[in-house]
Amino acid sequence: MDFVPTSLLKSCRSTFSELITTLANLSFSNGQFPAAFKSASVTPLLKKPGLDKSEPANYRPISNINNISKIIERLFLNRFQQFVMQSPNFNSHQSAYRPKHSTETAMLCTLDKVFHSADNGHSTLLVSLDYSAAFDTIDHSILFDRLKYSFGFTGTAFTWLQSYLTGRSQFVKLGNHNSSSTSITTGVPQGSVLGPLLFTIYTSPIAAIASAHCVSQQQYADDTQLYIALSPNDSSTSIVNLELCLNDLYYWCCLNGLALNPDKTDSILLGTRQRANSYTDIATVKVADTSAVLKNKIKILGVTLDSHLTMDSQVSDICRSAFYHIRAMRHIRPTITDDVAKTIACSFVTSRLDYVNSALYGISAKNIHRLQRMQNTLARVVLGSSASKFSHSTDMLRYLHWLPVEYRIKFKLAKLVFNTRNNSAPLYLTCLLDDYVPGRSLRSSQSNLLTVPSYRLNFGARSFRVAAPTVWNSLPADIRACSLHSTFTCHLKTFYFNTAFN
Repeated sequence: MDFVPTSLLKSCRSTFSELITTLANLSFSNGQFPAAFKSASVTPLLKKPGLDKSEPANYRPISNINNISKIIERLFLNRFQQFVMQSPNFNSHQSAYRPKHSTETAMLCTLDKVFHSADNGHSTLLVSLDYSAAFDTIDHSILFDRLKYSFGFTGTAFTWLQSYLTGRSQFVKLGNHNSSSTSITTGVPQGSVLGPLLFTIYTSPIAAIASAHCVSQQQYADDTQLYIALSPNDSSTSIVNLELCLNDLYYWCCLNGLALNPDKTDSILLGTRQRANSYTDIATVKVADTSAVLKNKIKILGVTLDSHLTMDSQVSDICRSAFYHIRAMRHIRPTITDDVAKTIACSFVTSRLDYVNSALYGISAKNIHRLQRMQNTLARVVLGSSASKFSHSTDMLRYLHWLPVEYRIKFKLAKLVFNTRNNSAPLYLTCLLDDYVPGRSLRSSQSNLLTVPSYRLNFGARSFRVAAPTVWNSLPADIRACSLHSTFTCHLKTFYFNTAFN
């Protein structure tokens, strides 16, 4: 799709930057997206390895778009993203495609409410929804109305967005074969720069639907979780509210051209083992005309949650995936250098160990030991033949300058707190933390401490609102006083490294 190779654009950037600037200014001033950039080459990619290749529904259509087109889209995005996110109609709990937001922050927000509800004697009923081909079924006329009446787009900016979405075409490319080109009348291009944000604008009313029924919600792109706290004395009322919310959401999807996928709708009851005995009569949740059977574990944003949040299944998944790559790495270790071995270890194994690891705070010592044993094995493989000179696995970790698992979890939580205090974290996490203010003037009032809320159960101590201040307050005052992210991260790792190995 690139009639000018990307390598040429980069090597002659001083020349092409002037040309692209002129093109972008003409496009924005006239409210017209260049027609030459409205064609896309679609590459079908399997959603997951091992799926049936003969089933079209198992493929994700990724649009390959001209790179100059993406530059113009990026320039437009930089001008209208902040305007959209400041709108009261934007879903503040939509964590995809937003600066300072991630799957980890979304998961921490959801788990915080679950742990906090359990500490107050309630269990949480959660339903995870999935849409069929959500990005491809967006109705353009409805999206234009939403942009105009819900988000206040008018004039040239609105005309430009209309021009961007209309008149598009695409063809499928497999190897050296191309299909015939066809016009696109619905959906946003997957692989484009603007498509993801336009999708979040389109689905923003979901937050209002959930709020009208007093149901909590969390979204990451098209992954939607609705959940509500259940009282052991009156759980039926909360369940009715949740099912009414799901029914209204299903009706809204029908009106807006979106299709809920009942086969991928999961439900689970989260809480302590003691409270679980109070809800033995709850077996299903009604989603429109389908009953979703409560499961013992579900996977949300790559994290496996079991009903009692022991994280046993998540730890097992991490270890299973990590040992698979460790075994593969062991075969090639004699043929690669130490630096390459470290890079492979960080890319394929450590990245899995650190993914949403802040949610592992407070898990059992047994699970920490399982993860630590996996990290020790990885260190031994990375060091190769030189591993024999170390008498203990701790010495290997120290040599590689790797923090043990327990401290990696604390390290992540401390970084998240630093982000909340420097306006680099989502508001839904920042609002959970309060500065410590003593009743009278004390030296501690100037120590950047946080208030640790009271809690009844160890289960409740795992919530972000309790765990984050606990970890933060345990840091030395000079680290808490750091203002630069790079300085804070450096001192934080040094502190935990010395604590772990000295």
